[in-house]
Amino acid sequence: MSTILIKNGLLVNRGEIYEGDLLIKNDRIERIARGIDLKVDREIDATGKYVIPGIIDDQVHFREPGLTYKANIESESRAALAGGVTSFMEMPNTKPSCLTQKLLQDKYDIARETAWTNYSFFMGASNENIEEVLKTNKEDVCGLKIFMGSSTGNMLVDNYKTLQGLFSKVDLLIATHCEDEETIRTNKKIFAEKYGDRLTPLMHPQIRSTEGCYKSSSMAVELAKEYGTRLHILHISTAKELELFRNDIPLSQKRITAEVCVHHLFFEDSQYEYLGNKIVCNPAIKTSHDREQLLNALLDNRLDIIATDHAPHTIEEKNKPYPDAPSGLPLVQHALDVMMTFEQDKKITIEKIVEKMCHAPAECFQIRDRGFLDEGMHADVVIYDPNVEWSVQTDNIYYKCGWSPLENFDLKGKVESTIVNGYLAYDHYNFKEKAHGVRLKFDRD
Repeated sequence: MSTILIKNGLLVNRGEIYEGDLLIKNDRIERIARGIDLKVDREIDATGKYVIPGIIDDQVHFREPGLTYKANIESESRAALAGGVTSFMEMPNTKPSCLTQKLLQDKYDIARETAWTNYSFFMGASNENIEEVLKTNKEDVCGLKIFMGSSTGNMLVDNYKTLQGLFSKVDLLIATHCEDEETIRTNKKIFAEKYGDRLTPLMHPQIRSTEGCYKSSSMAVELAKEYGTRLHILHISTAKELELFRNDIPLSQKRITAEVCVHHLFFEDSQYEYLGNKIVCNPAIKTSHDREQLLNALLDNRLDIIATDHAPHTIEEKNKPYPDAPSGLPLVQHALDVMMTFEQDKKITIEKIVEKMCHAPAECFQIRDRGFLDEGMHADVVIYDPNVEWSVQTDNIYYKCGWSPLENFDLKGKVESTIVNGYLAYDHYNFKEKAHGVRLKFDRD
């Protein structure tokens, strides 16, 4: 038995902030109240600090197996701890691509031995593997990932009959990457003919255009409506796509949900000029108008979840000429820090941040006993000091790739401690020498 008592914190939960104490016993939240006075194994004074549920990131690429020179489950889940992320859901475009139940289980086996946080892995879809997809256990797998736009390996699903089969037969959540491949290929050809070897990152959002995003997203929505599919569209990047989503019903009643990523809220296309390939990602970061409308849609609940799409590459890869540089950027350590800059500018409240990064992922994916500071829930808890001033520098970046597009960016506020399943895994900006994540479970009919 182990006990932790967090005293005098500003608890953020279910749209409220209140001062109180939080008692953890073993892996569960035992009690929340004012003035808890007990002898415990560890007491933490959280006066003046926010106490929030552990963040659940529903979209990361941790690169294992096959691409571990960029990242691995151990390194990136450790970095996630420093950002207050206690659970992640990882994508199937590794090497080999996660297209069989055996390959899916291999990833769970790795995570069981190395993950510092809780974990789940998406099953992957291709044009040929529907029989393997239908074997997926919806009680302990977060969902099926369909790349309806370009992907690594053989994971592009561009056969409409295959899509119909998946949307009509799969009874777990389907998460989609929506960019129309034909539109992108046409745009690439036009730009290559016009500019040759003078292509630059500034052209990225024109090649991976709004039209390509909307064409694919609207198709996914149409298929989901036709077959009653539980659809979750990842990393919405355009104002145009927002018309596809509802905010007139609660999240629990939605069959079609959507995610926005931190970088699409924070960056805009003029920054390609000086950040270049460091912010090249798919779908592309677009205009300041898109960025503003994404935030508005987050606030009015057309967009349901904030995630990172954490996708590390080596700096050597990113320094290649634009056409040869891979898309993706690392963010899982700094997502809460970025969102808190919006809070400091009074563009969003911390209650809303917690809703979209903790509560909503748990509700959207029907994760068992996580995402809230409620008595009886698993003890995934983050203590955040809003007054610490610091900047992102090479020596405090924990990603295996060793860089961030936020380098030299000044921040106010930082995760001080992260508790995973009742274990103080990251304490006063230091890591404990133990991994303590477990496999996420899901309550689904």
